[in-house]
Order: sequence, then C-alpha cells, then structure tokens
Amino acid sequence: MNDAQLTRYSRHLLLKQVDFTGQQRLLASRVLVVGLGGLGSPLTLYLASSGVGHLVLCDDDQVDLGNLQRQIVHRTADIGRDKVASARDTLLALNPEIEITPLKARLAGAVLREQVRQVDVVVDASDNFATRAALNAACVIEQKPLVSGAVIRMQGQVTVFQAGGPCYGCLYSGVPDGTEEGADQEDCRHQGVLAPVAGIIACVQATETLKLLLGVGDTLAGRLLLLDALAMAWRTVKVLKDPACQVCGVRP
Repeated sequence: MNDAQLTRYSRHLLLKQVDFTGQQRLLASRVLVVGLGGLGSPLTLYLASSGVGHLVLCDDDQVDLGNLQRQIVHRTADIGRDKVASARDTLLALNPEIEITPLKARLAGAVLREQVRQVDVVVDASDNFATRAALNAACVIEQKPLVSGAVIRMQGQVTVFQAGGPCYGCLYSGVPDGTEEGADQEDCRHQGVLAPVAGIIACVQATETLKLLLGVGDTLAGRLLLLDALAMAWRTVKVLKDPACQVCGVRP
C-alpha cells in the first residue's frame, strides 16, 4: 500500500482482525453485488470505502424518483440513468482507487455462473425470488459464499450460505423460482419499506462480506438473523441443511 492508502484505511489497520495483511486481502478481492436498490446502495458504499478492490455491480434497472427515499448510492441528478452507471460514479467518487465493473443485465444461466466463478463472495441485494433462486443455484454449483438479505415494511432478514451448509433452497423450499401466485407482490413497491431498515440490513450484509473476505469471526452461515424494527428487536433462527433440497440435497 502507498502512503495515501495507509491513511485512507488507517482505522482498519488498527484492528487486529484486519491490520496490514487483511487490508491487502480486501484490496485484492473481487465481489459480485446483484441489485443496486435499497440494500445494494448502502452495502456497496461500505464495500467501496472499506477498500474491496473490485466490485462487479449488476442491475438492469434505471433510477427513478421513487428510489431515492432509500437507494442512497443514487442522486436526484441520476434520475433516468442506469443504476449501474449511477452507482459506479458515486462509488468511484468515494474511492477512486478501486475497480468497478458495471453490468446492466439480469444474469442467468452460464453467464451468471461465469460471473460467480470469478469472485470471492456474492452478495444478493435483489428484490425478487427468481433472482435469489438463480444466484443460490450458481453459488452452490461454483461453491461460492452467498450473503443474502431482504427487507420489507419494517422488517428485515440476513444470512450467509456457504459450501457444504444449508442453501437458500433449504430455507425456502416452497418458493424455488418466485413464480407462485402473489410472489411479485411481495416487494417494497407494493408493501412499502422504512428507509433506514434497508440500511440496517445492508450494513449487516457488508459486515458479513468483509468477514468472509478477511476470514475472521463467526459468520451467519446456518443462522437467519431477523429484525423487527418496529420493536427494534433481533431474533436468530437456526437454518438446517435439507437432504431433500432440490438445489444442494443428496440428489439435486
């Protein structure tokens, strides 16, 4: 690291869990973030400021006025722009030393698997079951850790899926692809969301991502962390591997 980097990351360097070696690992890491909305906005800001060296940003949407209540990586002047372009500009303004690859696409199939294969950690900040299921399947096949978050109304949840442990399919076996009736209504466009709740869950996702990259602490693998922001209460639910899971089970 050069002198400017030593200053930029000085608070990390003071942490025994990070120090010089850990910060070097962050700078050499590559993370795929799918979704640049209420979750993807705050978490990418923290990953960029923390010095994650290469962020691959995936979203096929454009910024609109209704996004700005919670999607803090975008600005009013960005309305109408592609979210990946808007986020790239904001993140590089925050930390011009990192590399960002914007992908305006909804990844699927072999293309999705190739992007997953190239990274150290995948972060699911999407807002629909179909994308979550596709990401989960790709991460199981490529044996990559998946940091998954979701938020709606005044509630949120976050967990980590790792190779050999339970996957998203084990947790939500009843919604494998998001095509069931009413699934498309279970998002903040139809149900609403309190803006800071998305930020809280996103910060947990960012923390779990950094822990995975650094190889420190106990992750949320095998645990689902639930937030009731109205009561400001957290609850942890154990997640077990399902031998009959259609994605990671004995006969996937």
